[in-house]
Amino acid sequence: MSLPKRKRVSKKNKSAWRKTDIKDVEDFLEDKLRDERIGTFSEKQNEDIFHIDVIATESKRKLVTEKEKRKLNATKPMKSWKALENYSKVKDPIVKRNTVKQKKAGRDIEKEVCNPIRSRHFKANQDRAKYYEKLKERLKKRASGIPDINKDIWTDTDFRDNIPGLKDEKGWISQDLSLYVAKNIGKPIIKVHDSIRHRTTKAKNFEPPHPGLSYNPSLEDHQNIILKVMEKEENIIKEEKHLERVTTRMFKKVTPEEKEILHMKEMRSGFEDDDNEDDGSKNLQSNDDSTYETSNPPVENKKKSKQVRSKELKQKELEKKTLEKKMKKKQTVDINRIKSLKKDILEEEASLNALKKKRKKAALKKKYETKRLGRLKFIEQDEDINMPEDLTGSMRNIKQESSLLIDRFKNFQKRNMLPVSVAVGKQKTPKVKRFPRSSHKDHGISFQMLREQRIVKKKVS
Repeated sequence: MSLPKRKRVSKKNKSAWRKTDIKDVEDFLEDKLRDERIGTFSEKQNEDIFHIDVIATESKRKLVTEKEKRKLNATKPMKSWKALENYSKVKDPIVKRNTVKQKKAGRDIEKEVCNPIRSRHFKANQDRAKYYEKLKERLKKRASGIPDINKDIWTDTDFRDNIPGLKDEKGWISQDLSLYVAKNIGKPIIKVHDSIRHRTTKAKNFEPPHPGLSYNPSLEDHQNIILKVMEKEENIIKEEKHLERVTTRMFKKVTPEEKEILHMKEMRSGFEDDDNEDDGSKNLQSNDDSTYETSNPPVENKKKSKQVRSKELKQKELEKKTLEKKMKKKQTVDINRIKSLKKDILEEEASLNALKKKRKKAALKKKYETKRLGRLKFIEQDEDINMPEDLTGSMRNIKQESSLLIDRFKNFQKRNMLPVSVAVGKQKTPKVKRFPRSSHKDHGISFQMLREQRIVKKKVS
């Protein structure tokens, strides 16, 4: 068999190189790479190439449950890591490598626990051991079911304290993550709003009354409470007088006749202006008939002489020089005034710091004040005091001034638990005119009904 005749083509240019047949070279290189990657048959053992087929003498294969399958799969490497495994037989071109261990950023906690070097590491390990001992005791107590008598049930506790490993000093584990973990380990926690845990007011649940409000107070305590109430009333009266002065008394009183005159004057103010405008327009028309005059004077092209221009330039240069002198003088004065300027800056900083402190204090005070939950603002309840003549010295004969229900209700409002409301009283119900519907009316007796009645009577008789 004769070989195919090769075509003779021009390979002068680079574009003609692709016409060369290099398939045999590519096949050779591919075989070589495959041998490097997998290996040649000459290098392999007989056991790797051949397989001896024997009759199955073993017992039947044991069935594996799903749980056992999962355990077996857990021991195997992950499928996602298969791409990283090296199956190639190609040798590493670089035999010796200098492996450099990079320093870890931050603390190596594992090293501190396993191989402690410093004193603080030993101390931390001791503290940790003590903590785990206490934790074991606590868990034993819980398992035994003996309740802790010393525990205060009214104190706010963090659920993370009850689950070991959830709370850390650095705060790496967030609140949301700890809630998620607690839910998955079978100890779900109901997530509530932060406002439930944080207090919005510093008002006490129960404030003890003033000693002067007792049914049998001492003279000093009774006088003190009376003075306190008097001061409060005086401040209220003073405020009312101030409001009256700046509102009612600011405006002068006017008689009904003067009021009517002012009203008429105000109503016809626009008509008088229209009359004046009409008179002005008539005057303008009369002037237009005589001669035409422009409102602005005619423009004249007055050119400045060279002498005037030179004088202006000299004046500008002189002003510039005087301004420069002033600036230099000011700089020298400022250098001499460094101490006084420093003092002014320090005073200003001190005043700003004082203002910041004042604002911070006011914001903190406002944070715990009674909030406005509704339309009305909360007003402190007046002190219910008994005058000296009403004091009897016994609880049987004392005059009742306050109510326990009202006191508790006001306390709830003060502690932002109820909105402020006003007693409305009995509401008047509007009178409704009632009438029966046409479909429900009694239409009376018809002729048909009378006829039926007569027939029934005849039958009976």
